Amino acid sequence: MNDTPDALDDDAVGKDRQFVNALARGLEILRCFRPGEKFLTNTELAKRTGLPKPTITRLTYTLTKLGYLDSPADRGQYQLASGVLSLGYSLLSNLDVRELARPGMRELAERTRASVSIGLRDRLTMVYVESCRSSSAVTLRLDVGSRIPLASTAMGRALLCGMPQQERDFVLDQMRLQDELRWSQTKAGVEQAFKQYQDLGFCVSLGDWEKSISAVGVPLHMPMGDKLMAFNCGGPSFLLSQDTLMNDLGPGLVQLVNDVKVKMGMAYESGPEQTAHTVR
Repeated sequence: MNDTPDALDDDAVGKDRQFVNALARGLEILRCFRPGEKFLTNTELAKRTGLPKPTITRLTYTLTKLGYLDSPADRGQYQLASGVLSLGYSLLSNLDVRELARPGMRELAERTRASVSIGLRDRLTMVYVESCRSSSAVTLRLDVGSRIPLASTAMGRALLCGMPQQERDFVLDQMRLQDELRWSQTKAGVEQAFKQYQDLGFCVSLGDWEKSISAVGVPLHMPMGDKLMAFNCGGPSFLLSQDTLMNDLGPGLVQLVNDVKVKMGMAYESGPEQTAHTVR
């Protein structure tokens, strides 16, 4: 498992004979495109990946031929093509939990005038794979495909709470290396989330990511395999007091996740896990 661009290093390839460097580089190019960015040039892609421009040029040519990139009118700019979309929707269509959870998510979102979402981890971010918003005029506008930080959000911290210790240690170390100046603050927030999860069954973010956004989060282990995801429920901070988060949204989200577990045939958990969590 490698969650950093170091996967592209030649030294890493030399240590792992099963690792296909060319494939990794191609996938890194596809990761460069961010929400709201339609086009990127070879120069921009080279800067973001750290790869030589001649290498980028060959990779974008290949990805275009394969249908994963498109270059309208050969302007030297590239955008994601339908081949990428087909991969993403194949993943989403196989996540049965989305369909099982959607009715409860809608009900909770409407009752609390908040947004309820499901996310999966991608390196040090969470990616939304399902989202339901209330009909309230004021709510969050994050849709499927949106990315939020792992370290400072209720959803991300909830995922950390559900991880095995070894995997959690690895991810936390990556967080530390990514931003050592803020590590003490990040560590304190994660430790607080662990305590909240052990005591309450959910964790809380009171404007830790964005001052105007507050949310609660709960992890969910899938019954088959080792896939872990997390739910959140949140909205504008001025609408969601700490009391509302602790006594309404948090318990409501725990109940939603437990209902999903029952629908998936998993053992019902009446309370939070009692495993001790640590940040080393």
